[in-house]
Amino acid sequence: MRRTLRAIVAVGLAAASSIVAVTLGGAASADTQICEQYGSTVIQNRYVVQNNRWGTTAQQCINVTSNGFEIITQNGSSPTNGAPTAYPSVFLGCHYTNCSPGTNLPIQVSQISSATSSINYRYVSNGIYNASYDIWLDPSPKRDGVNQMEIMIWFNRQGPIQPIGSPVGNANIDGRNWEVWRGSNGSNNVISYVAPSAISSANLNLLAFINDTRNRGAITNSWYLTSIQAGFEPWQGGVGLAVTNFSAAVNGGGNNPPPSNPPPTTPPPSGSGSCAVKYTANAWNNGFTADVQITNTGSSTINGWALAYSLPSGQQVTNSWNATVNQSGSSVTARNVGHNGTISPGGTASFGYQGTLNGSYANPTSFTLNGTTCSRS
Repeated sequence: MRRTLRAIVAVGLAAASSIVAVTLGGAASADTQICEQYGSTVIQNRYVVQNNRWGTTAQQCINVTSNGFEIITQNGSSPTNGAPTAYPSVFLGCHYTNCSPGTNLPIQVSQISSATSSINYRYVSNGIYNASYDIWLDPSPKRDGVNQMEIMIWFNRQGPIQPIGSPVGNANIDGRNWEVWRGSNGSNNVISYVAPSAISSANLNLLAFINDTRNRGAITNSWYLTSIQAGFEPWQGGVGLAVTNFSAAVNGGGNNPPPSNPPPTTPPPSGSGSCAVKYTANAWNNGFTADVQITNTGSSTINGWALAYSLPSGQQVTNSWNATVNQSGSSVTARNVGHNGTISPGGTASFGYQGTLNGSYANPTSFTLNGTTCSRS
């Protein structure tokens, strides 16, 4: 899922000339070509292949086969310290209201009994790109717009590019060792699993990646899996890159509880009192600002945090800094951004926001960090 910013990029809306005009949701025969900016088509009556050229006005064309696609024209170019030009990909689920035929996504994480996928990539030696597999999740069964959590599996990267955020450690998942990065692109949070060397084919247990993300405090079992996508992010070049085979299946009817012994890679604060929150507000007639400081009073490093609390009636967050703050009704969840996700024992992380006020002002009364109740300081 793209049309979301990895950096501040002007997305060109000028129509590119198309070799073949393909409408959203159309059925593909072999060797169907798509040059339309957001053009897509259906393969196997099960998956959607999309051109998804969102980061450049230059033309990109893909050749769609019965099993995947190939980039045949890529005229765009983007600086390597910013966003890529596109995310041509094949997906199961829903992307900006475009849902694959008969999909059972979105599905709540707690209801997933298995989630598997098979993928084959073909790489080229020229160009700057990554081969990425995306897993998208959201607190609601969202079928349009940007989801709050993006899991990226980097099967290959070529050139001076790197994932969003910064490294937070390593994880052994699905029989492989991955370098783990964590951050935010300003629109959604991202956890990336980066292969140490190129992987051209794999059979994936997607639920293992979802569970690891949950164990890092980034999601809960009440969240929804909305789509799974495989493709490429080209910054420069990339003609000849291909997904030669893709399949995926998500089965429901199960119960996916947290494991009894979760991996110790990114432990949340353990026990009441292992975190403390200082909340300092400045209110006026119809507005307020709040500065929030989180202190790790435990003995383990916190790698990634989500602070949850309720705002009193009449308070609505309008903008924030140093955290991604989401509000639903009175419930607020603030998640770290790339630079402040790690809090060592005795260390602090801070963020702030501005809001509107209707009525008298009052502070929140309680806070939980990654599900653990914090003391007030």
